Parts: sequence; C-alpha cells; structure tokens
Amino acid sequence: MDRLCCFNSNYSPFAGGNSSYGYGKGRSHQGSAKFGYSLVKGRANHPMEDFHVAKFVESRGHELGLFAIYDGHLGDSVPAYLQKHLFSNILKEAKFWTDTTRSIAKAYETTDQAILSHTPDLGRGGSTAVTAILVNGEKLWIANVGDSRGVLSKGGQAIQVTTDHEPNTERGSIENRGGFVSNMPGDVPRVNGQLAVSRAFGDKSLKSHLRSDPDIRYEDIDYDTDLLVLASDGLWKVMGNQEAVDIARRFKDPQRAAKQLTSEALDRDSKDDISCVVVRFKG
Repeated sequence: MDRLCCFNSNYSPFAGGNSSYGYGKGRSHQGSAKFGYSLVKGRANHPMEDFHVAKFVESRGHELGLFAIYDGHLGDSVPAYLQKHLFSNILKEAKFWTDTTRSIAKAYETTDQAILSHTPDLGRGGSTAVTAILVNGEKLWIANVGDSRGVLSKGGQAIQVTTDHEPNTERGSIENRGGFVSNMPGDVPRVNGQLAVSRAFGDKSLKSHLRSDPDIRYEDIDYDTDLLVLASDGLWKVMGNQEAVDIARRFKDPQRAAKQLTSEALDRDSKDDISCVVVRFKG
C-alpha cells in the first residue's frame, strides 16, 4: 500500500527493524488449527514496511489465535507499533470477553490516538491493518482498516470477510471532512492526492480527512470452514479471492501455502511488499 510523499522516512522506534520479515509457522496446542506466514519485500527503494502477527496464546483458560497483517507507508514505524501494541490493547479491554466487537473497535481507536500523540515522527507515517482473533478454534472476529484483506474458504468457496477502504468508495466521508479525492493520470484515486486508502492508522497530516474505525465481522468456524487468508494489497493487486483460496487449499502445510501465494504474486509482477498469513482450521 503506497502513499505519495516528498520525503523518505527510515525512522523506527524499535531497534532491528522488521523482525517479522521472512516466513514461519506454528500450531494450536489445544486443537487442530495451524498457521503459516510469508513476507516478501517489494521492489520499491525503501525498507520493508509490512509487519505481521501469528501466534497462539492462553488467556483465562481459553486459547486465542492472534493473526494480523500491517501494511505501512512513509516508513515502518506505525506498523511496527501496531505489531507490538494493537492485540495487547484489544485484550486489555475490560469487556473483551463479553462484548468482543465493541472492544476491538475501542482498542483500534485508542491505539490510533496513541500513535498520533506519541511523537511527530511516529504519527506522520501510517498503516493499514487486518486482524483476526480465533477463540478456542471455534469463534472468529476479523477487523480491518484500509485495503489489507481477509478471505475465508468455506467448502472451497472464497468469502471476503473484510471491506477494502478505498477513496472512491468513501468519497462522501472524505469530502464531508474537508478533504478531496483525486486521480493523477494513470494512477489510483488518492485522498488529497496522496493516500490510496480512505482509512488508516497514523497519517497525522491527513487525519482530519481519514477514518481509523474498523469494519468488524464475526464468523463461526464450522465443519465447512477450512482456511483463512490474510494479506496486504501486494497480493490482492494481482490475485483474486478465489484464486488465493484455490492456491492455499492445495497445501496441507499453511506455511507452504503462504510461500506459494507470495511467490505467485511476485511472478505476476506485484511491485509492492507482499505479506500473507494462512490459517488452516482443521488438520
């Protein structure tokens, strides 16, 4: 996901840069779910700006699967901050176990406010987010801001479970906030001629014209639900939802599935950073 700018920021509040760069896998300790991820740097001349989360944790006697893709712009500081803080902020919400949807929405808001108030350098960059929380292998909450996307497979049928927040589709909201949407020749619609998404974390200079509230969706993981793909737009720019599901379903090992998806996107000449998490719910 890109933003036009007049400067290049390499600032990051975390030493060592993006520790999530590469690939890996893991599995549930209580059930049969397992995950794999793959992150590939794009051809643009800037540091890797995609970050991920993929892990299982224990909380109050429950097992939680936490999965996310954060696609940054104007540096890696905001996605790095989200990688470290967003899930912990969600789980700290007092009503997480009784009103999960509201807790996710509230944590997205408070995290964005923390980014904007942290330092000028941190707040000037931005990031999309797609997050998924799997509870005991049975209940799934997916949320997103921006154009990083989540797609479920139910019996092999691809179902998009997030909303792409693009300037043209949310033009009214942007204009009501005093902003505008413009298309440079041969380019995508952009907020104030700069940002190619209509919702994002950070982006202090554009914040008055942007939203950072997520779309949130709940899904039961039933016998027919086989996998989930979360990915940055580096994948979705060159691949349809059903194509991604068809490729992922060819592999029982979700790490191999994730690596195949990123490799296929590269072969199709995707120039952005390409990041993907694949979760297999059963076996």
